[in-house]
Amino acid sequence: MAKRPTAEPDEEADRKHSQAERLATRIGASVMIALGHPEDFFRVLVVRLWENHYRVNIQTGVDPVSLRVAHSFFLTTDENGKIVASNPAITRQY
Repeated sequence: MAKRPTAEPDEEADRKHSQAERLATRIGASVMIALGHPEDFFRVLVVRLWENHYRVNIQTGVDPVSLRVAHSFFLTTDENGKIVASNPAITRQY
């Protein structure tokens, strides 16, 4: 049986994935700076919906079983991840 050649990694896809992860991290950090840090903070979940539109959920809880979404925002950003609109507005809570 002939051995199949192994696929080369798609460097362009890897670059785009890394860029998207950095952008999501930047957006999550911006939300946390504006909101403040909840005492029982677990994580920030940034989900890209479509170009420059994101859903950001702030999850709290002492462990994965007790997680709840404490805050949820629908964001519009510029190409660099700077927040240009938020629904609801992000206000300092902590």
